[in-house]
Amino acid sequence: MKQEYSEVWLTIGELAKRSGVSVATIRFYEEKDLIWSTRTAGNQRRYQRAMLRRIAIIKAAQQVGISLKQIKETLSTLPKQQVATKKDWQIMSQKWQGQLDQQIMMLLQLRQQLDQCIGCGCLSLEQCPLRNPEDCLAEKAMGAHFQEILFLLNQKNE
Repeated sequence: MKQEYSEVWLTIGELAKRSGVSVATIRFYEEKDLIWSTRTAGNQRRYQRAMLRRIAIIKAAQQVGISLKQIKETLSTLPKQQVATKKDWQIMSQKWQGQLDQQIMMLLQLRQQLDQCIGCGCLSLEQCPLRNPEDCLAEKAMGAHFQEILFLLNQKNE
């Protein structure tokens, strides 16, 4: 009889080895409710093979700057105790696209303003676009040319 994907169980060591993270990281992710396990009669952890996908997503999300709190919130929308479908993963990833677009915009603005601000030397809390990004003058000065990029990103997401 063929085993179902969700019925293939891994030990913590197997999961760590196959996912490329340490056993301590596996325990940490479980403690933070990012992944889960079941216990054997001998109280040993066993993980569904589907946890490999979750760990891969966690690591990828962390690499692009998504916090563990945000990862947990998004993963909580996936079905618990069963294998997520391709559609489930697509819905989850769409939640991060807007956030990543905002991060890209912020980094582009920072790159454009960094030389000027460091050269200026003021880093004023009242006027500096780096220290005071919500300043109404910032909208009329350095950041205005990014509106076109933001417009294009918004069109892509619609």
